[in-house]
Amino acid sequence: MTHRSAVQALIVLATALTASGAALAQTAAPADPAPAPAPSLTGNISLTTNYKFRGQDQDMIGRNDYAKTRGLKPAIQGGFDYAFGDSGFYVGNWNSSVNWLKGNSIETDLYGGYKFKAGPVDMDVGALTYIYPGNSAGNTTELYLGATYADETFGSFTAKYSHTVSKDYFGYAGNKAGSGLKGRNTGYLNLAYSKEIVPKVTLKAAVGFTNMSSDIRSLGYKSYVDYNVGASYDFGNGLSLTGSVQGANKKANYQVVANPGLEIPDFGTFGTTYYSPNKARFILTLTKTL
Repeated sequence: MTHRSAVQALIVLATALTASGAALAQTAAPADPAPAPAPSLTGNISLTTNYKFRGQDQDMIGRNDYAKTRGLKPAIQGGFDYAFGDSGFYVGNWNSSVNWLKGNSIETDLYGGYKFKAGPVDMDVGALTYIYPGNSAGNTTELYLGATYADETFGSFTAKYSHTVSKDYFGYAGNKAGSGLKGRNTGYLNLAYSKEIVPKVTLKAAVGFTNMSSDIRSLGYKSYVDYNVGASYDFGNGLSLTGSVQGANKKANYQVVANPGLEIPDFGTFGTTYYSPNKARFILTLTKTL
């Protein structure tokens, strides 16, 4: 091989090595890290024909402070949820018009928690405070733990337990008024199921059990079972309509005067009528998710 040929061969070899090294460097270079999920804010607003909470009407005070008996008791509701990326932590707020405490017309819920996976189950743990700005006698705080298992074939199953840690449970014990009784340790267990049965139509059913504290039971209030059975239709773009039957048992233990009747001296009162907030009602709710 001549000197000229050797030089040319070295140049070709160097060029090849340089190209191979560049390709190797490009292959080995770490990829740009995927951007972390951004915090997300979602909202919702609803119109409902009757707001029931755990089977009980939340619009009760009528004329002369006697109970309303009609089934149509419209309420406007809405709130938001803020998730901190994929950390699992979240906070939220939900509000509704109500009318069961004198001087108050709104319920404001503040909550926060942490969601995580436990195998095939989605877990949710947190705290929730119910606030009634015009009458704090109803203020209640609970800790909760929920678990959801979802399957495309069988549907979604959720179990959630809430435990009262505030001094009272929605004013039932009368603690704010100085009764000396407490609603703390009242517990609520809810079991829920949902399944899309035909496109856009989802069947929903739930049953709950409220275990009142011993102090509340001493006043004659019984622990009770509530139910919620219905279906929702998805119109798309976050708009849905739900129709359901909601109510609870133990109606006789939660009666309030609806009409005092006529009082006749020396004979007593005649015609007094009562109403129970546990009475079953068919309720329509229109919801828009934002």
